[in-house]
Amino acid sequence: MYDIRPTKYETRNAKYTAGFSLIEVLIAVVLVGLAVAALVGASRAFTIANASGADLSTAEFLIEQIRERTTLLSFDGLNGFASGSPFSPPISADGSPLNHFAAFTQQVTVEKVSATNFEQVVAGPSDFVRVTVRVLLNSREISSVIWIRARY
Repeated sequence: MYDIRPTKYETRNAKYTAGFSLIEVLIAVVLVGLAVAALVGASRAFTIANASGADLSTAEFLIEQIRERTTLLSFDGLNGFASGSPFSPPISADGSPLNHFAAFTQQVTVEKVSATNFEQVVAGPSDFVRVTVRVLLNSREISSVIWIRARY
């Protein structure tokens, strides 16, 4: 028959294979701590990026409201927008205030431009206007758009 008792060598090393040493546990704790710290940092970065995306999306919505409003107005009705007139709270396409966006401001500038050079502002009559809309959040510009509108 075989002898199933452990040898002297097996008995001596058995105490080392029964569990983890203190150094192994400390290394594991450090690695888990680094992973948690990295996840917290990434979560913060993702939250900031998401908030910036939401602000930009809101700004684009508010620009579209002004674009629709200028489309609904007659060409001569565009003169009702004073140069750089701010709307705070912002307005919708029908002119009603959007109170739930009170932190945002729409700045609308309507300028008569030359028919041959849309960069050149003219004082006299013109068949073209340049509409500039800037959307600000707490006095910080989020987005801006420029378009040309013709009389015809």
